[in-house]
Amino acid sequence: MIRVLFVCLGNICRSPMAEAILRERLNEEGLSQKVKVDSAGTGNWHVGRNPHPGTLEILEDRGVSAKGLKGRQLHRDDFEEFDYIIGMDQANIRDIRSMLGQPDHSKILRFLDLTEHAKDVPDPYYTGDFQETYALVDEGCKALLKKIKKENSL
Repeated sequence: MIRVLFVCLGNICRSPMAEAILRERLNEEGLSQKVKVDSAGTGNWHVGRNPHPGTLEILEDRGVSAKGLKGRQLHRDDFEEFDYIIGMDQANIRDIRSMLGQPDHSKILRFLDLTEHAKDVPDPYYTGDFQETYALVDEGCKALLKKIKKENSL
């Protein structure tokens, strides 16, 4: 089983959106039994809570299931459990490396570095632009799935 963890600040906007989108893509390609997807936040403010209403709305509008999404915080054991740990922005990457005690490991990636954008995914909690975030996350999920398939011969 290949394991992917998306990480953002609070685990209510970007990372659960990515989790839901990648799960949808995996289902479409018949790979949901081979790849496990989860999400977490570097902060603990939203542990146990549903995603932000803006995230839920855009996922519903796009026909992507948000079933089972609940906020949780990144834990040290996540480094051992996951094969790909994907941070949404440079601050997330810094915090992930610090929290997991891994200053520089290849399994920790900034999400949009997999795309031609190579920038941070803006946080719609602050920008209010869930459309832009969805478009970037969707593109990132396509690129990540391509990478996973290639690296794991799927």
